Amino acid sequence: MMDIKAIMKKYGIKADKRLGQHFLTDEDPIHAMLNAAGIHRKDCVLEIGPGLGVLTVKLCEKAGKVVAVEKGRNLIPVLKSTTRDFKNICIIEEDVLKLDLELLKEQYFNSDFKVVANLPYYITSPIVMKIVENRSMIKVAVVMVQKEVAHRLTALPGGKDYGILSIAVQLYADVDIVCEVGREAFIPPPKVDSAVVRILLRQEPRVMLEDEALFFKVVEAAFGERRKTIRNSLKGRLVFPGISLDKIDAALEQAGIDPTRRGETLSIKEFARLTAVLRH
Repeated sequence: MMDIKAIMKKYGIKADKRLGQHFLTDEDPIHAMLNAAGIHRKDCVLEIGPGLGVLTVKLCEKAGKVVAVEKGRNLIPVLKSTTRDFKNICIIEEDVLKLDLELLKEQYFNSDFKVVANLPYYITSPIVMKIVENRSMIKVAVVMVQKEVAHRLTALPGGKDYGILSIAVQLYADVDIVCEVGREAFIPPPKVDSAVVRILLRQEPRVMLEDEALFFKVVEAAFGERRKTIRNSLKGRLVFPGISLDKIDAALEQAGIDPTRRGETLSIKEFARLTAVLRH
């Protein structure tokens, strides 16, 4: 394992709180991530936020090609130094949220790729959604996130963690928690614990949707006020041209959904069924 403190001292690196920088010092989560992603010599891998390169080096040892995207300019020289012995690495200084992944695939990879990363906490959800949106070229993503976010990603209907993010990701992916990682595994220690999650992307949605935009309007309305019944949430947030109060009542009845249930108890299939009825 690299001596993180020594590297930080050598290069005068201080963790940038604005970029959510916390440098991993424990090898166990790294091995868990590599195993969960099933990295082989033929694989192309995108790493987001490589930091000081602890995970990057291990990826270079196992994968055929690694592209590491780092926003922190002060970390680029460190990454180049720690990976100098490898010919299969490309380091890009860029904000991953602004990156065109289709273009990245064309320029650096000759096939679909995997994502393996210790994600910056402050942009975790947007990055996860970007991965899901680019599922046509991403086989699997294994990412370290806040433990709270991991629970939201894997939550089932009825629990306090189940919400819009759970549905948005699970509609197009199978998600499981690989391991949990304590805050003491980082320098500096974050204020929360972390977890590694594996996201297996699906090319087709878990349920077929005629109108995905309306589906998410229904989901967002249902979770708008979690303490309200599904009927009252939809009536308060989903009334627009084509969807009247009477139509909401009729749709709930036709979809076989008790109007007194709360939105967080509905499964993806039930939301899809309700959307289909509302659409016609």
